[in-house]
Amino acid sequence: METLETFVIVGAGLAGAKAAEALRTEGFTGRIVLLGQEPERPYERPPLSKDYLQGKSEKKKIYVHPKAWYAEHDVELRTSQTVTAIDPANHLVSLAVGDPVVSYDKLLITTGASPRILSLPGADPHRVYYLRRIEDSEQLKFAFTTASRVVIVGAGWIGLEVAAAARAAGLQVTVLERGELPLLRVLGREAAQLFADLHRAHGVDLRLGARVAQITGDDPHRATGVELADGSRIDADLVVVGVGAVPNTSLAKAAGLAVDNGIVVDEHLRSSSPDIYAAGDVANAFHPLLGEHIRIEHWFNALSQPAVAARSMLGADAAYDEVPYFYSDQYELGMEYSGYVGAGGYDEVVFRGDKEKLECIVFWLKDRRVLAGMNINVWDQTDTIKALVRGGQPVDPAHLADTGTPLSDVSAAEPPNTQ
Repeated sequence: METLETFVIVGAGLAGAKAAEALRTEGFTGRIVLLGQEPERPYERPPLSKDYLQGKSEKKKIYVHPKAWYAEHDVELRTSQTVTAIDPANHLVSLAVGDPVVSYDKLLITTGASPRILSLPGADPHRVYYLRRIEDSEQLKFAFTTASRVVIVGAGWIGLEVAAAARAAGLQVTVLERGELPLLRVLGREAAQLFADLHRAHGVDLRLGARVAQITGDDPHRATGVELADGSRIDADLVVVGVGAVPNTSLAKAAGLAVDNGIVVDEHLRSSSPDIYAAGDVANAFHPLLGEHIRIEHWFNALSQPAVAARSMLGADAAYDEVPYFYSDQYELGMEYSGYVGAGGYDEVVFRGDKEKLECIVFWLKDRRVLAGMNINVWDQTDTIKALVRGGQPVDPAHLADTGTPLSDVSAAEPPNTQ
């Protein structure tokens, strides 16, 4: 009698749930064990700083699958399970509660990332708000109903989305950012300025070049303000910290896997250890299109990589080469970003459309090749932008800027004579 294989997935977020789904879709009939540290079944995280935080979305809409799906597809979903160790040599996963070990034939790690903890006096997690889990979003949403002033440390995507939600709730909002502009490292000066202007136009007190010295307040369970390096103080009813995230690699590192800004995997999402794979926020994957390892902390990666991981686990020659993508919603601005600007940076930015009205597409170029494009309140262009990025061909910047030239017709030729 043939013994069925056991595939174990450590991490029951979006990536883990989609991997289980992909394994069944690909015809895997063996045992699937999905281990999650949280008590909730797998859910999507973007709504936690967007619609769910603002009360625009019901809780049931954020789950990856209906509750019954896991039993219907013979997926052993084990929530509230802490994995304490991975033993690659013996193909074992150790658990803190319940069965002491689970043996596996193939293992997928989808442990995601955790908020970077602010290393400053008074910034204890039980005094300030970090946003990663459902309960974080729910606690923050409730706090919005009793507060009038909020200070947000960090003007990245999470910080700015929380700022927009807090303004929608009627709070006075101060955002503190160490850099010269919000999102400067991600978008560059030209596009980052759009977000600075957007938040200030909505009444946010955006303070740039601000260095926080400590989180203030006598209450051990609640911060009441922030002190800056220049000695000035800002009073608040709550303090939210959004200063980035770090990949959850402790299990992988202890198991001897190659770790460097995430679990290092190849384009097939295979780690340095046989029979162990990684996907989602925790994976630093080689990207065939870009020719380098990248780690992307965004929804699209967690949604799309697991299908490749599943096929690889089943022995197929699958490779992940999707053009990186993410999105954000802030006030009346909706945007989608496709592409990747690597360490070499860009040498030109092209705006197509009306950036003053926030109806435009921003392109980042290097040597006249499109590295990335961000459509702002301009829809149904993502596939075309991705095609430009994937094509890698030199383009005429004037074509990109000319709204009369369809993006699908952009080429290295001279722009049309409109006279």
